[in-house]
Amino acid sequence: MSLTSKHGLFGDENFALNDITIHRRDNSAMMIIHAYMNNEFVNSYWADGLIIATPTGSTAYSLSCGGPIIYPSSQNFVITPIAPHNLNVRPVIIPDDVSLTFEIEARSSKFLVSCDSRTETVDKSVKIILNKASFHVNLIRLNNETYLTTLRNKLLWGIDTRNY
Repeated sequence: MSLTSKHGLFGDENFALNDITIHRRDNSAMMIIHAYMNNEFVNSYWADGLIIATPTGSTAYSLSCGGPIIYPSSQNFVITPIAPHNLNVRPVIIPDDVSLTFEIEARSSKFLVSCDSRTETVDKSVKIILNKASFHVNLIRLNNETYLTTLRNKLLWGIDTRNY
């Protein structure tokens, strides 16, 4: 996934394999993040932040915030709110061929944007645009391991932990 803005955030490394996160920076007040998909209004998220994850990143921060696991070849993104104020706001899965735009409202004048492990402090007037990256990444898969085998082992699926 790639990030663009008028301010050239992250320079030539404006992409993420796992997720891009928008979150509050220096106070305890929630942010309001206005989200648009192909310029159509989606929602205004009142939350501590928002995670936009790829299928690869769906088992990381997004999962820990209540997001779903997305199968790697599904060609989707998931938008997962971080500690949303409204209980009826839930993660949403969207196709990865759309353009996502985010505008911020907050008491603080700055917020944070993270592309995987890289983070920048951003003025709240900055508009963030996310798209599917124009390139692909090849990952190594071990012979005896599949995605589902890894999920079962790491998440202890099918194991009754009461017996351990």
